[in-house]
Parts: sequence; C-alpha cells; structure tokens
Amino acid sequence: MEDYIIKTFTISFAFLVLYVTIKFVHNFWWRPKRIEKLLRQQGIGGTSYKFLKGDMPQMMKSAIEESFKPMPLNHHIVPRVIPFLHQMYRQYGKISLFWFGRTPCVLIGDAELVRFILTNKNGHFIHPPRNPLVNLLQLGLSMLDDEIWSKRRRLVASAFLLEKLKGMVPTISTSCCSLIERWQELVKAEESCEVDVYSELSVLSGEVIARTAFGSSYQEGKKIFELQHEQALLMREAYWSTYIPGLRFIPTKSNKRRYQIYNQVNVILRKMIKRKEQAMKTGALENHDLLSLLLEWKEKSENLSVEDVIEECKLFYFAGQETTTNLLTWTIIVLSMHPNWQEKARAEVLEICGKRIPGIEIINRLKIVSMVLHEVLRLYPPVLYIQRYTQCETRIGSIVIPAGVQLELPSVLLHHERRYWGNPKDFNPERFSEGVSKASHDQLSFYPFGWWPRICVGQNFALIEAKIALAMILQHFSFQLSPSYSHAPHISVTLKPQHGAPIIIHSI
Repeated sequence: MEDYIIKTFTISFAFLVLYVTIKFVHNFWWRPKRIEKLLRQQGIGGTSYKFLKGDMPQMMKSAIEESFKPMPLNHHIVPRVIPFLHQMYRQYGKISLFWFGRTPCVLIGDAELVRFILTNKNGHFIHPPRNPLVNLLQLGLSMLDDEIWSKRRRLVASAFLLEKLKGMVPTISTSCCSLIERWQELVKAEESCEVDVYSELSVLSGEVIARTAFGSSYQEGKKIFELQHEQALLMREAYWSTYIPGLRFIPTKSNKRRYQIYNQVNVILRKMIKRKEQAMKTGALENHDLLSLLLEWKEKSENLSVEDVIEECKLFYFAGQETTTNLLTWTIIVLSMHPNWQEKARAEVLEICGKRIPGIEIINRLKIVSMVLHEVLRLYPPVLYIQRYTQCETRIGSIVIPAGVQLELPSVLLHHERRYWGNPKDFNPERFSEGVSKASHDQLSFYPFGWWPRICVGQNFALIEAKIALAMILQHFSFQLSPSYSHAPHISVTLKPQHGAPIIIHSI
C-alpha cells in the first residue's frame, strides 16, 4: 500500500513538473517566438526575442548613458529622453518590434495609425497588464477600461465642466497671488534673485489641486504629495523589474516601503473623506469640489466604493500637481531661452489686463500666451508615450497584430517629426496661431493630453491654471536662465528637468 502511494505521488509530481515546464517554455519561449514570426512575415523589422529579459537591459543602459551626457541648450530632446525608441524608429522605421521582457512591443510612429488606435471603440485596445506593485501608486480613472471606465469618466468629467472651472478661478488666482508675493519678497533687496522654479511651481500647483479638488490646503496635502512622489519612484523601479508572481509578497526593503506608503496614504485620505462626509451631513460644506462630487455619487450608486474614491484622490493629487508643474516649469525655461517670445507674451498680458488679476474672460483673450503653452507642450509633453495592449487579434491598417501585444504610441516622437512639423526642433509658437487643429500637417501628431475618447479630463483645468499663473508671473517679473542651469530633460514618470530649474527673476 505504501509503495502504491509513493508511486502515485511520484507520477503525479512528475506530471506536475512536466506541466509547469511545458507552460513555462510556452510562455517564455514558444509564444514570443511565434508572435515574432507572425510579425516578421508582415514585414515588421525590429529586434529578436531574447529569453526572459528581451531588450530591457539595452533600454536601461541607453537611458542611463543619456542621463549622464551633457545636452546643448536646444529642443532636440528625443534622443535623450527616449533613446531606445528613437534608435528603433531610425533603424527599423515607423513600425517596429522590440521586447519588454517577454512581452512583444510594437512601436507605432505613424499619426494615422495612432489615430485609429486611440479612437477605436471596439474594446480591442486596453491598458497593458501591469506588475501589481506598479498599481500601488493609483488605480484611478487613467488605469481603467471598458464599462467601468466609461461610467467613472462621466462622473469625473462632470467636475470639470466650464461652469465649475469658472468657479475654480478665484481659488487658482489666490494661490498665484501667494506665489507672486513670495517672489516679490525674494527680489526686494536687489531687484533680482535666483529661484528653482520647479520647486516653487510644484508648491503652487500642489496648493491649487488641494484647494480646488479637495477643499484643503497645500500643507494638509503636503504629506500625500511627498508620499506619492516617493511611491512613483518605487513604481518606476518595479516597472523595470522582471515580474515573477509571488515576489511582491517577499518583505524586501523596497516592498515593505511600497506597502507602508500605500497604507499611509490610504489612512490620510480616509480621514479626509470622513471629515468631508461629516460636513456634507451637517450642511457645513462651503463649496462643491471633486471629492464632494465623488462622495455624493457614492451615496447614489453601488458602483463606487470608498476604495474607488481613494484611488481617484490619489490620481488627482499626483497627476494634478505633476502636469501643471512640468508645463509651467518648461514654459519658464523655454521663455528664458527665447526672450523675444517672453517679451511678446508679456506685452500681450499687459495690454489686455495690465496689472489686474486675470479672470476667465481675460485668459481666453491671451492668444500669444496660449500659443506659447501649446508649443511648449509639443516640445516637452508631460507624458512621452501612451501604451495600449491588444485583447484579441486586431488589424491596424494593413497589419494584423496578434493578441497580447503591447503598442507603444510615442507622442514626443511624433511631436518632433519633420514630416508633420516642418522644422520640429525650432521653438515657434506661430504654429498654433490658428489653433491646435491647423498647427501641423496631421491633427493627431499633437496629443500631449491623449486623444478622444480617452483625452485627459483635467486638460482644460491644467491649461486654465497655467495661463493664469504664467500671465501673473509675466505681469510682475522678467526671467533668464541661471548660469548654474543645466539643460537635461529627463523622464521620471513625467518629463522633468533632471537637475532642477534655477532661474534668475527680475522685478519689473
């Protein structure tokens, strides 16, 4: 009897080992090589699959090498910020194959095909599967798909209707006034001083998003901002690691810190939600911000839980600050590099509103300011590429893409492509003199905020905040690059100046 049990166990174990081996070989060799063959047969060039790691070592090596290289004071940033994708584009053309680990990735560098992918409503393209550790940063609207995304988007978008945005303008202006007063104190003694505008504008945009979206102060939200920024760095580390199921539960130093931050942020947001709910019940709510709207919807619907509200709060705390901070920082840097456009923008602001605080009607008349911001978004988009994933076999143009392929849509590459922009490396706001739709030879070669139907719901909010802040800075200060400034665009989740943005400001 014992021999029978041992024999049965041995056979079962052998079959288990055989099954696991076959599954491993299928997932990590046969399937990638089969997809590679299918794409090669359609004329798609690119790299060959390398077991387990794919092209990740080369991608990381090229990124590290570029980060240490000095860069001239120009706008030719593509080889620096996406060196591997840039090389793929140059060597293999606008459609090419590379490997992120065992995941096949197809680079799509053609505006017409990008348009097809981003506007597809059949549900064929979703967000790529992610390492669960990456999801600890946030699982809000930007990470959702299908019907749950559609319902959540309608809810969140209602917080950014024009009338609600108009109501946010006084709060934005108040925060901008605080920035102006702080800078005036700094320059009072010698009429000029050096400031790191990245740090300064990070505080500004953090205060704006805290007050307009959550009815709190920057100081109250400061801990969340700090924790989310640290989590973003840990997220990037996890993203570039080879994911093996179960490793996230091993208590490494990084894993323990990730979950510690996750729990800390959740505790802070739960307290904030509880206070807001109490104010809503007692009628002490002063204004209806994003958090109030989410909580009202939660009461009416079973489709939104407290956990969902927390994830949306994380998204807005992180993205709401990052997007506007980066846009304003790069705008100040670029206008310091091009003082003629700085003077044109200032002349327009002073002509239209003098030294008054600009309201919504005034900023809508600031044509040059708008042109400048759009050209900066073209040259320095906050997000450099969009990723999608094929749920099923899908035809894109003349190419059939198998299921399970990740699509890389590089906005920064298309923003700098000669066939769409003429002289793409030139800073030329005149491109946008007739609006976004007529700026290039192809409308969808410009998508810093994505594209319909998944265009960023906070786009108008970010642009209104940026216009008000830039107009008020131009009213009171002129600025130039500090001798200590080092031009080093660098991707760290979003596009930032690697060594900060030291700028000399002068009172006017």
